Amino acid sequence: MVQKAKILLVDDRPENLLALEAILSALDQTLVRASSGEEALKALLTDDFAVILLDVQMPGMDGFETAAHIKRRERTRDIPIIFLTAINHGPHHTFRGYAAGAVDYISKPFDPWVLRAKVSVFVELYMKNCQLREQASLLRLQLEGGGKDADGEAKESAGLLAELSARLAAVEEQAEALTKQLNDESTDAAAVATAAHLERKLTGLRRALDALEPGTGSTPSVSSQN
Repeated sequence: MVQKAKILLVDDRPENLLALEAILSALDQTLVRASSGEEALKALLTDDFAVILLDVQMPGMDGFETAAHIKRRERTRDIPIIFLTAINHGPHHTFRGYAAGAVDYISKPFDPWVLRAKVSVFVELYMKNCQLREQASLLRLQLEGGGKDADGEAKESAGLLAELSARLAAVEEQAEALTKQLNDESTDAAAVATAAHLERKLTGLRRALDALEPGTGSTPSVSSQN
């Protein structure tokens, strides 16, 4: 069975957390609640998350401060953060959200379908990242392990490597087309930032996969986060 991704929901109001759970339950992933910035940071110490939905206005440690702590930690710095806010903000306030490391900034009340669609993109990217990392690890063991049927294993490994490379190339092509479309249409900054984040992750995956080529002598390094 494929392990479910974890999504961290951070809001000091129980009714908001309940609403988020109702919206995101259709994704069939593991939803984890945190009622404060401190509680969110504690959850991030032990679990890996595909994406964080973070309320801006919270008593004590607000969303901006919480995001700053998340981005300072090596373990969590690459987790996508979507800010949720009920504040009637201007451009400066939005810029502060992106400066804090958010990949998106959504004002309440928001369209449930749009929020679910945005979250699903990061969940899918996280799952693909995990699958590719596991396959890369197995392939590395095969390439370095040897055995009685070395020729057969080498051919099998080469075939798997080629298949992984082809799959990644297809995703890279789709991401490039999406980025071009967003730039041509002059869409909102949030969508462009999300596409750029996706392309950076794909670049990291490509480097890790290239490192598996026989004769490179290097060990692939893929971020544990999406």
